[in-house]
Amino acid sequence: MRGLAEFIMRGRWQALAVAILGAGSLLFGWISAAAVGLVTLRKGHVSGGWIVFWALLPATVAAWFSADPSSVLLLLGVYVLAVVLRETVSLPLAVASSAFVGFATGGSLLLFGEAFLTQLAEMFAALLNQLQANLEAEGSGEVVLALPEPEQIAGLLAAGNTVTVVLSLLLARYWQALLYNPGGFRKEFHALRLPPLWTAGLGLLALGIWAQEPWLSGWALVVSVPLMFCGLALVHAYMAASGRGAGSAVVFYLMWILLDPVKGLLLGLVVADAWIDFRKRWAPPETD
Repeated sequence: MRGLAEFIMRGRWQALAVAILGAGSLLFGWISAAAVGLVTLRKGHVSGGWIVFWALLPATVAAWFSADPSSVLLLLGVYVLAVVLRETVSLPLAVASSAFVGFATGGSLLLFGEAFLTQLAEMFAALLNQLQANLEAEGSGEVVLALPEPEQIAGLLAAGNTVTVVLSLLLARYWQALLYNPGGFRKEFHALRLPPLWTAGLGLLALGIWAQEPWLSGWALVVSVPLMFCGLALVHAYMAASGRGAGSAVVFYLMWILLDPVKGLLLGLVVADAWIDFRKRWAPPETD
């Protein structure tokens, strides 16, 4: 990773090469986005804008043929958050801004990706209808599975894209610290915590959206993304303070991925941490 970061920062053409090579790829688009983020964080919005402009060309071509604008939205999302982070030097504000990026992503999908959303809805409908027929054939009685609507799929895709945007931004920040401030990213990420009013606002908004129509559930996840990353930062800060190793992190992530109650508990801890600040309680007492 350090070698790639050094190559990106060697010059604008090297950075552009990395950004363009993965821009239209679903597998490596996050690396291109992180390259855009690194250049923006280090050299400013003008240099980052030059990189993202040219990287958008292959991403737009790929989006045109696949009808999937995810790569374009990823590049733009990381660039916007990187500008916010550079100008404010506030990782919490940049992560909180990802919710706005997510809504913009979902809105763009609804406006410009209608064919793509319809195609996905038809694919999911075929799979669910087949699953429903199989369950009924096995004697499960009459089974009715709710078919996803394009608006619901747009929300879910927006949430997934928002997660990828934040991950790419964090990777860019990690690269920046690796090259110019060793150890700085670990300290900054462990301290990631939103102010109480921001946390309450995002939490209430997510619950309010979730309580509405089922097709809005994906949009509630978009609002939850900043809280989720604050929760992950809280867990890593606790593991560092308690001296727990990588094995504990692996166990936690497996539980977090597989068990929904763990996700709910983590969000609850984030809300509590906004007022209590657990990290201060974990800090070793100062000695004279």
